[in-house]
Amino acid sequence: MEQLMEFLPFLIPLVIAEFGLLAYTIHHILTHNNYKRGNRTLWLAVTIVLMNFVGPILYFLLGKEEE
Repeated sequence: MEQLMEFLPFLIPLVIAEFGLLAYTIHHILTHNNYKRGNRTLWLAVTIVLMNFVGPILYFLLGKEEE
């Protein structure tokens, strides 16, 4: 428990950034209709299942179509 308390100041901003990125990614997926690869359902599933930075980053690298 004591070790967790030492890392808490570093973990809280990381968790906030992770959920912020997840929220922005889901918002972007739901408000856009065109994707480079896949469809809305695929990207929602990938983003939610791999929500620890991997899913959102994959979406912005592989799925988001340039505007």
